[in-house]
Amino acid sequence: MAGTDDEAGGTAGGTPLRGPESVEQLLAEHLPGLRAYVRLKAGPLVRAREGESDIVQSTCRQVLEHKHAFQHGGEGHFRRWLYTTALRKILDKHDFHTAARRDTRRNVNAESELLAVYAHLCTPSRVASAREQVDRIETALAALAGDEREVVLLSRIVGLSRADVAAEMGRSEGSVRNLLHRTLVKLSRGLG
Repeated sequence: MAGTDDEAGGTAGGTPLRGPESVEQLLAEHLPGLRAYVRLKAGPLVRAREGESDIVQSTCRQVLEHKHAFQHGGEGHFRRWLYTTALRKILDKHDFHTAARRDTRRNVNAESELLAVYAHLCTPSRVASAREQVDRIETALAALAGDEREVVLLSRIVGLSRADVAAEMGRSEGSVRNLLHRTLVKLSRGLG
């Protein structure tokens, strides 16, 4: 996701929050989605060397450190700030691991949180058996082309509006609607 330095540093323009607890509450509400976003956006290289919990924790720590300076015009701006911060953490980890060959392989199991987010991509009958399908969902998402994966991440995982997704992707809203529809059909077929 594209963002300005102000967004990652703690301001996104708009009105101030009512209090620091508002940022903490928003962060708690978005934690499962953040975990899923990090897991899907990190890619195999970063995931093999970093636990998504470490990246999520680092993102949360940065957000909480800057909560007093953060101002926003609504929950959408908070999500943009949160996910932009996470994306920068992921990119930093990728740069770190490609600059030097390091192996800090860890595997953190956070399936229960991921299932709540992935449920948006499944029918109710699939949700019942979702514990066994986390790998299948992630594999199906990984098999999508770049724009296809991005439209699903931004609309279904991050929860951006169609207009915001269009702005992030440099497309029209109609184009995003069509891409999302085609991608969800493809994803559904990939999940069998």
